[in-house]
Amino acid sequence: MTYPDQTTVSRIIEEALEEDIGNGDLTSAAILGEGEWLQLVMATREEIVVAGLNIAAQIFCRLAPETKVQFWAKDADKLVPGTLLMSLDGPARGLLTAERTALNLVQTLSGIATETRRYVDAIHGTGVVLLDTRKTIPGLRALSKYAAAIGGATNHRMRLDDGVLIKDNHVAVTGSVANAVSLAQKAGLKNIEVECDTLEQVTEALDGGADRILLDNMSNDMLCKAVKMTAGRALLEASGGVSLETVRTIAQTGVDFISVGRITQSARAVDIGLDLTS
Repeated sequence: MTYPDQTTVSRIIEEALEEDIGNGDLTSAAILGEGEWLQLVMATREEIVVAGLNIAAQIFCRLAPETKVQFWAKDADKLVPGTLLMSLDGPARGLLTAERTALNLVQTLSGIATETRRYVDAIHGTGVVLLDTRKTIPGLRALSKYAAAIGGATNHRMRLDDGVLIKDNHVAVTGSVANAVSLAQKAGLKNIEVECDTLEQVTEALDGGADRILLDNMSNDMLCKAVKMTAGRALLEASGGVSLETVRTIAQTGVDFISVGRITQSARAVDIGLDLTS
């Protein structure tokens, strides 16, 4: 995953600013003069993997174009509490109007990157690849997946047109794993992945020629059996109920991938502050 295209970033910034500002910042307009200048520093208040610094800077410069920005860190840096991220020197009105939106995004994205890195570190040395999912905050998928990649994950599908994943409800409607895979093949689709809840479904998927199998909410014993049954005929992805406490033991079953929705869906925003320079 590369940095999101600028059109997407600009759209997200505009929507976020519109959401926060409305018809104007009543407080800043009332008590801050147009010529007042401000020097601010952004710093982390806890250990983080930082993501979204450039986006935060764009938000400040969108409302205060004259602002001079100096970066003291870069995305993917693992930082200790008190580390400076950036300093800002610019018009007080614009900077303080942009403050909340900029912090919201950098805190959220850094939270995703930080949580992702914990999972990546937990499976280090196993050879298993951590994947993100489409479980993202609506409207922030491109940035959320960017942050997950910064944390060390590999991006799964960005959108439904990025790849084929036959889910349990598809199977329910078509009647069986084998039938769903066959229909996808007849439609000319490639790299077909299918979700399986049981080992019997795994056998169906293998016999049907699925390229990849998502092993959903299986016990470690079932995962080991699926790995043995598959014997390299398809790539295996473990998913469902994965936590920091369980991810390494899951990785040790021999699967190829582990997908974790919580790294983008429910990662805690980290504590980053913006303060006046002393």
